[in-house]
Amino acid sequence: MSKSASQIRDEIRALVKEYHEAAFIPAAFVPGSSSVPVSGKVFDSSEIETLVDASLDGWLTTGRFAAQFESEFAAFMGVRCALLVNSGSSANLAALSCLTSPSLGDRRLSAGDEVITVAAGFPTTVNPIIQNGLIPVFVDVQIPTYNIDASQLDAALSNRTKAVMLAHTLGNPFDLDTVMHFAAKHNLWVIEDCCDAVGSTYKGRGVGTFGHLATTSFYPAHHITMGEGGCVLTQSPAIKKLVESFRDWGRDCWCDPGKSNTCGCRFEWKLGDLPAGYDHKYIYSHIGYNLKATDMQAAVGVAQLKKLSGFVEARKANFVKLREALSDMQDIFILPAPTAGSDPSWFGFPLAVQPGSQFSRNQIIGFLESKNIATRLLFGGNLLRQPAYKNIQCRVVGGLTNTDFVMNNVFWVGLYPGISQSMIDYMAEMFHQLQKGVAIGHKA
Repeated sequence: MSKSASQIRDEIRALVKEYHEAAFIPAAFVPGSSSVPVSGKVFDSSEIETLVDASLDGWLTTGRFAAQFESEFAAFMGVRCALLVNSGSSANLAALSCLTSPSLGDRRLSAGDEVITVAAGFPTTVNPIIQNGLIPVFVDVQIPTYNIDASQLDAALSNRTKAVMLAHTLGNPFDLDTVMHFAAKHNLWVIEDCCDAVGSTYKGRGVGTFGHLATTSFYPAHHITMGEGGCVLTQSPAIKKLVESFRDWGRDCWCDPGKSNTCGCRFEWKLGDLPAGYDHKYIYSHIGYNLKATDMQAAVGVAQLKKLSGFVEARKANFVKLREALSDMQDIFILPAPTAGSDPSWFGFPLAVQPGSQFSRNQIIGFLESKNIATRLLFGGNLLRQPAYKNIQCRVVGGLTNTDFVMNNVFWVGLYPGISQSMIDYMAEMFHQLQKGVAIGHKA
């Protein structure tokens, strides 16, 4: 008797689990020989089983797993709507672009309007501002939170200011009380870039629930992964519809892929200068993109979501362990500090080399890398010093002194859930070798 498709599918899933156990045998950590990564995916057979399960559907674009992920992730983040996209960078692009919709009337962002942000961060928090013909207004950051110096917000304001777009740097929430009060006072949009901060809270409330829009990333370095992927979050159904339009080619139609006539009047619309009854599936209300993720990506995310709470707790615990281990090294480093009132789900452990330290940052990271301890800089440093941004139209508040300090003195090491206690112990030992002068025997 031939087997049914469901029986074969069950057998495939069992084989996938067996394959994972044979092919992904964890290696023991060997200090000095094994690497200590800054980030990476943490998964077991369930992610691969769910991925294969999705592939067996033969439905290669957004589908049932995407719908499940959006619903479950929105619940985790405490928002009404989550819209899956193909990357965190695309999430930022869709979130900012949707605010240029003519349907927003006087609150619409138009070319030449200003958006307050910081230069000490990742490019794709800023890029959508430039790509939409808007003017970024750069404000300095504070040390050691690495977030916006909110005392400069009033100086950043002009009669063209329409929005604030900021990231919670390395998972550390920015001063949401001050930023949200400022935005409400001046009727500004707020976009929270939470790509590094899933699970962080501010005064007991999850990041991503404060702004009009928020974004997340599911790149392998982030809190959960789909390989590639991201989300736009909002509490507003009206904004959700705009994000969907910009994500899905700019269309006016809101039918899910493979569906038709959700509105019940597909051939009864009269929009623009099109003839009456033009097929609503091919009416475009915005100049949009195709930023959708595949259902196979979403399937991996569905499996990862089951681990997310544990991942967040592991990051927090690793931060506490490493900060305690390095607490006696403040002659060399400025140690990181959470924003007042926050409980960060840390993306990484930032360290600033003290001014006047006997070692330069390059010496320190060169030593750590030689010991197989991976390091990263705080992303673009001062983006205005980067080649791509040399000639952009922008406005700068003050001298960005701390931003330049970040560019020259700050780096970070890993805290992700794959970092074990033995790895933290090894990192602490190597840092203390540095402090004792064992590592580098001369001044910078």
